[in-house]
Amino acid sequence: MKVMVINGPNLNMVGVREKGIYGTKSFEDICEYIREEGKKRGHEITLFQSNCEGEIIDELQKAYFENYDGIIINPGAYTHYSYAIHDAIKGINIDTVEVHLSNVHAREDFRKKSVTAPACIGQMCGFGEDGYILAIKALELKKMSK
Repeated sequence: MKVMVINGPNLNMVGVREKGIYGTKSFEDICEYIREEGKKRGHEITLFQSNCEGEIIDELQKAYFENYDGIIINPGAYTHYSYAIHDAIKGINIDTVEVHLSNVHAREDFRKKSVTAPACIGQMCGFGEDGYILAIKALELKKMSK
């Protein structure tokens, strides 16, 4: 399976910012973990990170034109207000799983609302970097059920 993993704003600062919430592993360590776990499962994993909404949308559209089988997205703060990312996910018709390192439902009220999750097949939150692996497993199950 060909899977694109998209990380949004400030995720490149994981391991530096708010360690009590996001942990101490660096963003690079998390990316390597995702790559290795994907490889073990026989998948081609592409990782992308941007602090810019338009670049994230461009990458989602690229996934369509390059025939990706699934997408895992952590939209960061765009989760709560980017209808443009929501529309981009809906527009490409690729199974997409939303991931958050922290349990967004146990945090500030504004984090509890996701405008992007309704465009996805599901959401993983609160499992740290393992959420990405759970998302890969969810995409595998979805593919098997087709």
